[in-house]
Amino acid sequence: MQFDRESKGFSFSKEGPLDMRMDPHEELTAREVINEWSEKKLGEIFREFGEEARWRRAAKIIVEARGRGSIETTKQLADLIAQSLGRGFKKKLHPATLIFQALRICVNRELEAIQKALPKALEVLSCGGRIGVMSFHGLEHRIAKAIFREGATVPAQNKYKEYVQKPTLRLLSKKPQVPTDEEVRFNPRCRSAKLRFAEKIR
Repeated sequence: MQFDRESKGFSFSKEGPLDMRMDPHEELTAREVINEWSEKKLGEIFREFGEEARWRRAAKIIVEARGRGSIETTKQLADLIAQSLGRGFKKKLHPATLIFQALRICVNRELEAIQKALPKALEVLSCGGRIGVMSFHGLEHRIAKAIFREGATVPAQNKYKEYVQKPTLRLLSKKPQVPTDEEVRFNPRCRSAKLRFAEKIR
């Protein structure tokens, strides 16, 4: 699995290069983002893609640190974040968790991918076909929820009291499925996963 390979640079618990590319043919790496992007741009991705409350502080300390020498490895970055930010409000998370999430999403354009792929999947799904979407963090959860809800919503009536469109989806459960405690013990990475199902009805 890519996340377990030190050479990919996804994990802050293992020493590796700041890469984070799912596709090695892509040009942008986490190293380039960390060492070359402005403090403002770093702050923006930490806030938007990591939902890190201390995004300004994180961006500032990275820019200050790289002024003393480039940041090349996952451990360098993780240690820098841990020493500078500490545990904060989310004490169960390593201080670098949300920063690494933001970098991975940015480098791989993950949100753009789901925003494009899910509507296309629904478009080619046959009537009566069912689709399941598993998301792993709040940003993905909101996108999947919004797209499913849009397809399952009855549009407002026009002035002739006729529905211009009809729903194309039927949600198969009111709430997404989440892992059990036993599943989380077996696979800790699944702890934030949510699984949604829908059926195409027209």
